[in-house]
Amino acid sequence: MISEHVTTLLGELAGGNVYGEKVTLVAATKTRTPEEINEAIRAGVTDIGENKVQEFRDKYDLVTGANRHFIGHLQTNKIKYLVGKTYLIHSVDRDELAAELAKRCAKAGAVQDILIQINIGCEESKGGYPLGEGFAAYRKLSAEEGLRVRGFMAMLPAAGDERYLGSLCDEMRALYEKARENDKNIAYLSMGMSGDWRLCLAHGANMIRLGTAIFGTRDYSR
Repeated sequence: MISEHVTTLLGELAGGNVYGEKVTLVAATKTRTPEEINEAIRAGVTDIGENKVQEFRDKYDLVTGANRHFIGHLQTNKIKYLVGKTYLIHSVDRDELAAELAKRCAKAGAVQDILIQINIGCEESKGGYPLGEGFAAYRKLSAEEGLRVRGFMAMLPAAGDERYLGSLCDEMRALYEKARENDKNIAYLSMGMSGDWRLCLAHGANMIRLGTAIFGTRDYSR
């Protein structure tokens, strides 16, 4: 079933987003077993994303053949487990985290690709820079030695108004375009999960993070 889901999704994504850009599918692997993840990779998934550092560490040597992303909330004391092993960190959501990550990377002689997380819905339950501070955050973090900003990440609020949600996506795309104008490193607008990814692609996302759509409903008892 996992293989069938991946094949169907990749077929739908083959045409790109609304701008004709290639779409990167990141399989969100929270609570998933290495066997399930490897099945998805064999079916064509090239990028996988973990939400928790412990799961990232536990599965690291048991999963092969895909770029590793970290897509969850990151505590500063867990950075050391990701530096040098992570293709892209999506959730750089505050200055404190960026500064510590840059410090660790400089010490290790590494450059870490990151996305700046934007709290597009101004939700207290979610981290991220306010949209109005997004470009200033981009300029500040781009100047940090050891970090390479590749774009932005956002999670849409759980609202039923697709017109409103589409307008939020448009604002994210505008921020992405502004940063990309003079920065060849800007390449990713990570926006869209299993419940809203089609809407996000229709408004300019070029990277989506899908878990349930690939693996089915999560079993949190595992």
